[in-house]
Amino acid sequence: MSAELVNLAAATTPGRLGAVAYGLAAIGPGVGIGLVFGHSIEAMARQPEAMPIIRTNMFLGFALCEVLALLGLVVPFIFQS
Repeated sequence: MSAELVNLAAATTPGRLGAVAYGLAAIGPGVGIGLVFGHSIEAMARQPEAMPIIRTNMFLGFALCEVLALLGLVVPFIFQS
């Protein structure tokens, strides 16, 4: 499997390699955002009286996941050879 990735990296140009890296970096935050919102909705359904606290924590978790996605976008440009 790793040999296939090395061949893929060697076959692509540096600009396309950054796009591949961002695509892979966007997978984690996408899953994280889905988990944050899914569990927040579940928690609000279980305890409606705690909705303001849960909503605040939900948006904080969303912001932190989104920062990871933006970092994945910026890092290929910073470490461009």
